[in-house]
Amino acid sequence: MAIHDDFLNRLEAQLSHEGKWPKVYMFKFIILNNNRDYAILRSIFNEDSIFTSRNSSKEKFISVTIKEMMMDAAEVIQRYRLAAEIEGIVAL
Repeated sequence: MAIHDDFLNRLEAQLSHEGKWPKVYMFKFIILNNNRDYAILRSIFNEDSIFTSRNSSKEKFISVTIKEMMMDAAEVIQRYRLAAEIEGIVAL
């Protein structure tokens, strides 16, 4: 898993002390460029989330940015935990 628990614990602590919720949060991931992984990633987020993606220069990977309204830091961490199930995913 490329999204480790210590990363998530630090992020949750940081987000809990950062500003007011709810707010739009921007997620960034790198996944293998295949329909399966992209579909799984899309299924984790709401239909009204804004997705942008870009292929790597050799088109082996895809960079995905997602913007979604989050109610609190715990909801952000929940999305990261679900995304961590995708093999080889990298969170930026």
